[in-house]
Amino acid sequence: MKRKRKPKSLPKEGLARLPEVLEAMGICKTTWYAGIKTGRYPKQVRPSAGTVAWRVEEIRELIANLEVAENDE
Repeated sequence: MKRKRKPKSLPKEGLARLPEVLEAMGICKTTWYAGIKTGRYPKQVRPSAGTVAWRVEEIRELIANLEVAENDE
């Protein structure tokens, strides 16, 4: 069963925190961090000490690329 990705749950621009990214991707935290480790998903940025986030533009691009790949199957 394929999960629907919901990029509209992301802010329009800027940075997104982990819960927003996971909701948009429809995956769990373990899968997300495994994907970062393998290079499938973008690495986080550190806007301040103790805070991690991801660039919304990179997440939206990732979602678009994954949807294209799913449609090609």
